[in-house]
Amino acid sequence: MPRVVIVGGGLAGLAAAAALGSLGFPVDLHEARPFLGGRATSFPLSPSQEDSERIDNCQHVLLRCFDNLLDFYRRCGVEDKIRFYDRLNFVRPGGAVDVLAPGLLPAPFHMMGSFLRFRALPAGDRWRVARGLAALLRERHRGDLDTFTMREWLAEKRMTPEAINRFWRPILVSALNEEPERASALPAFQVFWQGLLASRQSYQMGVPAVPLADLYSAALEARLGRDVRVHLRSTVERLDPAGRQAEFYISAVPFERVESLIPGLGLRLASFQHSPITGIHLWYDRPLTDLPNAVLLDRTLQWLFRKSETYVLAVVSASRSLLEKSKSEIVELASRELREFFPHSADAKLVRSHVVKEPRATYSAVPGLESERPKSETIYPNVFLAGDWTATGWPATMEGAVRSGYRAAEAVARASGMDARFLK
Repeated sequence: MPRVVIVGGGLAGLAAAAALGSLGFPVDLHEARPFLGGRATSFPLSPSQEDSERIDNCQHVLLRCFDNLLDFYRRCGVEDKIRFYDRLNFVRPGGAVDVLAPGLLPAPFHMMGSFLRFRALPAGDRWRVARGLAALLRERHRGDLDTFTMREWLAEKRMTPEAINRFWRPILVSALNEEPERASALPAFQVFWQGLLASRQSYQMGVPAVPLADLYSAALEARLGRDVRVHLRSTVERLDPAGRQAEFYISAVPFERVESLIPGLGLRLASFQHSPITGIHLWYDRPLTDLPNAVLLDRTLQWLFRKSETYVLAVVSASRSLLEKSKSEIVELASRELREFFPHSADAKLVRSHVVKEPRATYSAVPGLESERPKSETIYPNVFLAGDWTATGWPATMEGAVRSGYRAAEAVARASGMDARFLK
């Protein structure tokens, strides 16, 4: 079998390695860092201590509709490490909680009962949102969705600021890592259709029950395939398509690195830009809440995840406003807002904190970008691309990353004269 070299040990590279390994391809996967997982990983809080607590760089979640990511987890034998939740908790300042959960109706009406009781919005706005979702179902096959922002579409449907900020925005920003004012309507429609309306289970949110690094650690190498070798701390500066290291090459690096890795690809990357995420890890002397996770409304913080009894992780997506703030300023802001959301825990004392800023967390899904996303194939017949920024049919999610890896593996198989299908 021809040898394949993969550069990049994030989800895209790992998915490609797992798929090709299952066909018997000898694969060498090179990752510059000492761990796998790329942006979806974890690290020791105190590196100098051998038994240091490990924390995720940020909370990465999945949905039931992430068919390819779940397939990849099954290949790695870690599907039982994901805990799914069937309730979405929306918390308002002051502590009131509204829940979206399925009732007896079939999709796409399965959440209608709980939405009618969604007191975060007045009755008029609930009616506007329902009409907006019906319009989204009618218009989701429009050919011009990538020419305007989701905010422009919501304005056309006469959504009030409160309806946008308490329903559309929390879901959109957490899924796309972008604000409605910047995000293309095309991926935004996909979020609401596939993630909320398409089936009764698609919205269910999965949260890893172990540190992210445990899902993709080098110990899983054997699960990726007998002939798959993982090389950590292995930096590859340049790939030569005419080189003798392998017959095929897959670049699974971020878009800002690909042109230096493989010069002359001729990709159209001028429109690509980043959108940041900030994770705020907070340890208290007592529990803040018994909710496992929650959407936080009307403030800077957007999501809260309870990692243990006294340890919570707050997440701010599209966090441009926090990039210039110091760690102490961010921690103070988070502590102040959490006291508003959980006033009964106002006496809880902060014991420890850690802030992780990811300035290059994802690409920004602005209008017009979809046509710029490259396919797996390149101008070199033996070089292929993977990464959530490539043309996957999905936005910048873990599902999109795995889809890209599977697409690249299929392309390698075709170039080898094999008809292999991995995409679900």
